[in-house]
Amino acid sequence: MPSQPGAEKLAARIREKALALGFDAIGFCPAHLGPEVRERLTDFLANGYHGEMGWLADRANQRTQPTTLWSEARTVIALGLSYAPEGDPLATLSQPDRGNISVYARHRDYHDLIKGMLKHLAQFVVREGRLEAERAAARGHENANPEPEAPGVKVFVDTAPVAEKPLAAQAGLGWQGKHTNLVSRSQGSWLFLGEIYTTLALPASPPSGGGCGSCTRCLTACPTQAFPAPYSMDARRCISYLTIEYAGPIPLELRPAIGTHIYGCDDCLAVCPWNRFAQTSRQIKLQPRPDLMAPDLASLSQLDDAAFRQKFSGSPIKRIGRNRFVRNVLIAIGNSGLAELRPHAQRLTQDTDSVVAEAARWALARLEGVPE
Repeated sequence: MPSQPGAEKLAARIREKALALGFDAIGFCPAHLGPEVRERLTDFLANGYHGEMGWLADRANQRTQPTTLWSEARTVIALGLSYAPEGDPLATLSQPDRGNISVYARHRDYHDLIKGMLKHLAQFVVREGRLEAERAAARGHENANPEPEAPGVKVFVDTAPVAEKPLAAQAGLGWQGKHTNLVSRSQGSWLFLGEIYTTLALPASPPSGGGCGSCTRCLTACPTQAFPAPYSMDARRCISYLTIEYAGPIPLELRPAIGTHIYGCDDCLAVCPWNRFAQTSRQIKLQPRPDLMAPDLASLSQLDDAAFRQKFSGSPIKRIGRNRFVRNVLIAIGNSGLAELRPHAQRLTQDTDSVVAEAARWALARLEGVPE
């Protein structure tokens, strides 16, 4: 894909602006993905690893090829924002009366933050792209459009059918690790991703370098053995899937391994050795809420719908609703081994939601030592 006039300088200005806005990583790649991305997703779906996430199959074509989502796209600008935590994100797991919430959900919803930053950068891209085209036309550049138009842009966070991790890897932000998430040489496994699709033809970024080598820490750290092979993940066994995406009763055989995870799981991310290069997130809006660092299971079990909505207003946790969240809390209570939590499980055995009531009965029986 030939770059347009002034593309190198334009890309440099976009990079500078992105970093000034607070992004920690930026790269550029053609709006095209190789057949291996489609093959990987096809295998994932054929094995049923997506579980009940039917939306992965419904828009597979758009997810695996950017131009099927927007035919005019020529370049993808991939952005990364660090959310690296301070201290050990798994420390709460050693406190049986506390729930463990994934690092990304301990603060305000990142979608709003990143989308706002992407829109600011997209406005800059449109303005600078138009100015560069006008300069090229004025110089009489042979590839210049005699009647320059503002470039088109579209911004995406992870709510659209976009292959974020393959695109980020292709744009030089890092590589997909054996845990299937993006790994960065400078940010480890702690990067939020966002994309700007544009009609501009910008030069591609070089590969990031780095790799997993023979390391398998992420694979062996998974409590539920959700990785059938390196670079392959069975979401149906993943704690993040089970506690966030899955609405039904969590399979009995997986419950003990969930421990006190009540929303998401960072185990495979947290053990990545590349994290030693990551600096704690500098975004004020991504600083953790104190009440979500080590939340009390007893208190969380008492949330009704109104209290749940109030507590998690502005949080990504709000999306799963009270019933699914309290189900997770009850699994954690059952795994806590703490007799003093039995009354909280007992009270919820009569909950109006059948999934919550079943989880409460399981937790109570586990605390009382009843064989499963």
